[in-house]
Amino acid sequence: MFSLWLDFIERKFLESGDFGKLVEQNIIDGATSNPAIFQQAFTKSDSYLQQIRELKSRNLSAEQIYEELAITDIRTTAEQLLPLYQKGKRGFVSIEVNPFFADDATNTIEEGKRIFEKIGYPNVMIKIPATEAGYIAMEKLASLGIPINATLIFSLEEAIKSAEAIQKGGGQGVLSIFVSRLDRATSSKHFGIANSSKIYREITKRNYSNITPLFASTGVKDSSLPADYYIRELLTPNSINTAPLKTIEAYIQSGGGGDVKFPLSPEQEQKIFEEIEKSYSIEEVLSKLKIDGIEAFKNSYRDIIAYLDEVE
Repeated sequence: MFSLWLDFIERKFLESGDFGKLVEQNIIDGATSNPAIFQQAFTKSDSYLQQIRELKSRNLSAEQIYEELAITDIRTTAEQLLPLYQKGKRGFVSIEVNPFFADDATNTIEEGKRIFEKIGYPNVMIKIPATEAGYIAMEKLASLGIPINATLIFSLEEAIKSAEAIQKGGGQGVLSIFVSRLDRATSSKHFGIANSSKIYREITKRNYSNITPLFASTGVKDSSLPADYYIRELLTPNSINTAPLKTIEAYIQSGGGGDVKFPLSPEQEQKIFEEIEKSYSIEEVLSKLKIDGIEAFKNSYRDIIAYLDEVE
């Protein structure tokens, strides 16, 4: 089964019924969030101001306010997706742990457990970066019955370590394999697809139970590409594609559906990798993308905290 998840959460969108329509029309069956998405929502929409001021009146810190705002939206999303989950049709929403805990297993475990219990819905995934500390946290939280979204996966090694951690914990989850950032880093149109293809094929071969490949970072930045390029190029059985709202709208407008043309063959992948290696070290590119990805989420978190401190 191929699924679309919405990589976007914003209160007006949730409360207006627009999110619910996408679910009812069987366009999406899940949603994802991250600090960058919350930064856009909290700082650009006036729908949060009343709650921010009410929380400030209770002398909560900016960090506590951030958590309350995020949990409110995730709880609303989980409630709207719950019927799908109860029917066994996925229906998950993801929330990411504090990005400053990327190398801190203890705090990741504590926060992941606390947030999951506070939200109070079974169809919530705790999003954890694929780091050495993250693998420890994934296994522990999975053992507690908490669904896991292993995120910021750029390499096959990271995907396997994440899958094994979730599997050892006896839990379920998704592997968020980042795609378009690889192309932007190398001025390519195919590197992200080839890398995703390799990871998908190898993970699928291992027959991990209750673990699904998820393609993330699928918004198009190259104007020469169709807006839904990374959806159509990644159509494959038993996978998920989480995409921005505009990307999903473009996919719908172009007729949806599409031919399965993924994964690529090992020979096709190798040809693309060899072309990239003429100008770049693939290992160095993937390593830098991981570092940059974590830092970008830290910056978004910092910006949210700074904004919340300034609101009166």
